[in-house]
Amino acid sequence: MKRYLLFTVFVSGMTTLAAELAAGRLIGNVFGTSNLVWASIIGLILIYLSLGYSLGGKWADKNPTPGAMYRILAWGAFTIGLVPYIAGPVLRSAATAFEALSVGIMAGSFIAVLILFSVPITLLGMISPFAIRLLVDDTTKSGQTSGQIYAISTLGSFIGTFLPTLVTIPTIGTKLTFFVFGFFLLIVALVGLAKFASQREMFKLIWMPLLLIIVAALSAGQSLKNSKGQVYETESAYNYIQVQEQSGYALLKLNDGQGVHSIYHPDTLNYGGPWEQFLVGPYFYANRKPQDIKRMAIVGLAAGTAARQASAVYGAIPIDGFELDEQIVEVGEKYFGLNLPNLTVHIGDGRLNLERSPYKYDIVAVDAYRPPYIPPHMTTQEFFGIIASHLTNDGVLTINVGSVPGDRRLVDGLATTMATQFASIYIMDIPGTLNTMIFATKQPTTLENFTANLVAFSTDPNVHPLLVTAMASTYANFKDGYTTTTVFTDDLAPIEWIVNDMVVSFVLQGGLEFLQ
Repeated sequence: MKRYLLFTVFVSGMTTLAAELAAGRLIGNVFGTSNLVWASIIGLILIYLSLGYSLGGKWADKNPTPGAMYRILAWGAFTIGLVPYIAGPVLRSAATAFEALSVGIMAGSFIAVLILFSVPITLLGMISPFAIRLLVDDTTKSGQTSGQIYAISTLGSFIGTFLPTLVTIPTIGTKLTFFVFGFFLLIVALVGLAKFASQREMFKLIWMPLLLIIVAALSAGQSLKNSKGQVYETESAYNYIQVQEQSGYALLKLNDGQGVHSIYHPDTLNYGGPWEQFLVGPYFYANRKPQDIKRMAIVGLAAGTAARQASAVYGAIPIDGFELDEQIVEVGEKYFGLNLPNLTVHIGDGRLNLERSPYKYDIVAVDAYRPPYIPPHMTTQEFFGIIASHLTNDGVLTINVGSVPGDRRLVDGLATTMATQFASIYIMDIPGTLNTMIFATKQPTTLENFTANLVAFSTDPNVHPLLVTAMASTYANFKDGYTTTTVFTDDLAPIEWIVNDMVVSFVLQGGLEFLQ
């Protein structure tokens, strides 16, 4: 009995952590994956586990039989497998509420989905104390037995941490991840009932796996979201990826869908967003010409909008595109015309891969910020120092960062930090959006240089019209400097604190959409 009980504890621990990570993806598909969302998920699951530990200990003392434990486990496994199918309608309603800016429905949906996990996680939390009660037959070894069970459970949790993220979610999706882990644990529970209670007890619950199979089969092929114009969706190890079509334009949206990360139309290059603004940075230098631009790096390539525009304006210059999520690049190749022969795609962390690059660039574009998901390690003095070291002597860094009306703390903090590594800083807001572009030149430059270049280009037929249009937009929307604040460092970069406060305040005021 001991070996099978320990195996049960291992699978239970694995399923508990797998369910927690899958819960993050299930909820994150609609509500995002900010640390606020994760804190809510982790915090409530810990509460449910605590309740399960307490109830499990009491129940085990009243009925210390394997049959009782495996019946509890069966119900826990069954309800885990059902969670995504019950939550589906609620999440689709919440996704619609996001688009309609219905904050009350969003909040209610978020709470409702979190409550769905209360029953299965509480039941799974009961297993470890129950197993301890069943296995302790010598009180002088109770500590050793407890330690062994918690070690086995934790080892299972370790496995359950990686399997969903690296294997099941990217290959079979979130719903089937719940199904697979719940179904496997349910089989373990039913076998345990047959072994330690009776086959009759097992057959009383044989309807559970059959019902799970029927529910999964009926839900097969059902999209996670039913957004207007949706043409494609998938899940990667990092994101829920969605492609929508609106008036002939392909739009790339991730996770909660609040923001357009790439855009494509076969007959258009100017999208009135942040992408074309990455082209204009070099012209803060005096007498700079488009033919002077020899190489570009894009940190946060996404589906390649900025790379397509740069190739149109500057020709087939070498472009290094750094993108964390390989499946976004695949979507770009299929839906966004990401088939540029001059583009080299580097999959992995942007900071690490840029630091390893052997090249120096005339333009480094950072488009990896998408509030409220801003990687702190890409906001620091050290990061901007790495970029400066990979720029030519007259190179320029441009970053796309979100801001909200009346709150420029994030912009101010980034500009302050960039100014420790760069000689001149310029800021412009993209009209009609929440996007702010920050330009940083390695050598001292002036706005007068930019103005002179714009005037010269406006009458030069050899300059691509997209560059002239983007520069005109930049010129028309310059902001007067920034407020000097705290310098962000690898040791201390309070990005989450700033961004969470910004976003929560903005959402409570009825705003949601970030263009990116």
